[in-house]
Amino acid sequence: MDINLQGKSTFPNSASFSTHTTSRDQMATQASRAKSPEKNQNPEDALLQLPFDFLTQVTKGFSEEQKLSGQFATFYKGTMPDGQVITVKKLARNGVIPADDQYDKEIMYLRQIQHENILKLVGFCSEAVPEQLEHKGKNIEQKGKEILMDGDSDYLLCYEYAQKSLREFLSDDANIVDWATNFKIIKGIIHGLHFLHEKMDGPIVHMDLQPANILLDANMVPKIANFSLSRRFGQEQTEMETDKVVGVKGYMAPEYLYSGEISPQCDIYSLGVLMMEIATRVENRPNDKDMSARNFIASVRQTWTDEHIASQYSSLDPNDIQDVKICIDTGLKCVDVAQKNRPSIVEIVNIFSRKRGM
Repeated sequence: MDINLQGKSTFPNSASFSTHTTSRDQMATQASRAKSPEKNQNPEDALLQLPFDFLTQVTKGFSEEQKLSGQFATFYKGTMPDGQVITVKKLARNGVIPADDQYDKEIMYLRQIQHENILKLVGFCSEAVPEQLEHKGKNIEQKGKEILMDGDSDYLLCYEYAQKSLREFLSDDANIVDWATNFKIIKGIIHGLHFLHEKMDGPIVHMDLQPANILLDANMVPKIANFSLSRRFGQEQTEMETDKVVGVKGYMAPEYLYSGEISPQCDIYSLGVLMMEIATRVENRPNDKDMSARNFIASVRQTWTDEHIASQYSSLDPNDIQDVKICIDTGLKCVDVAQKNRPSIVEIVNIFSRKRGM
């Protein structure tokens, strides 16, 4: 079994742009469709197929000043003609997962999803780039303003803009005692995962829940992102297997890491680690000998007693202290080595529904 650790399709009903050179006014008119779809319009119909020259323009030529942080793709901040700010993700052609596979999966899943806690996909682009093809000696034939190209395509995906990742948030010491925000993030991730597991036509298992894939908007609303490793289950299906394990060490469930077993409980394991990181404000830093974060989990179990919680959150009232305890206790249940002992996302929602504000 291969273990890889990391820290082209046509889609009907898309609002398509012409591949010809387009004026800025035309771009503004066409791009506005993504901003204001009709009230009864299918969300899939609002997804825009965007030309490469348009994305080049809104990202200022994919300039360094527009570049955002990212682990396994290059991200750019873009501003649409109507002022809407977006994130443009440029997929790596030589990545662990082929760019076209990532591209297809993201569109396949995200075009169906409208949820506050799942990053919204607003557009996509798959075009060959003349400069790159010339550099590679590929064939280019121009007919007026239209360019016919023979070569590889660049794959770009456009999302709603998020200001930072959960990883960046956890690294900021200023947020350590801000329990209200921490609790809001935990609840939002739970809501998003509940939607994926329970509200789709067959569960979508994310398979890569980790701090870099939880993005935060200006109001600190968490958004689950990056569906390149996700799997869709049939309604009666409970698990599947793979012989190629890909993921970030410290967040992979042991049954997936060592046996290639995939199930919704893999997401529950990752959720448990995230909940404990957010609640304790202690970063999970695994190594090659601890790829399922067992040392981190053992440390939380041993250190975060009722007395320790009270001392770390001394300014909180008793109700908030109880919320911290519930988050840590639930997180520990989620990371049970035996997947059958982990709570389902429905059970987790029920636990928090008994609390204030869930």
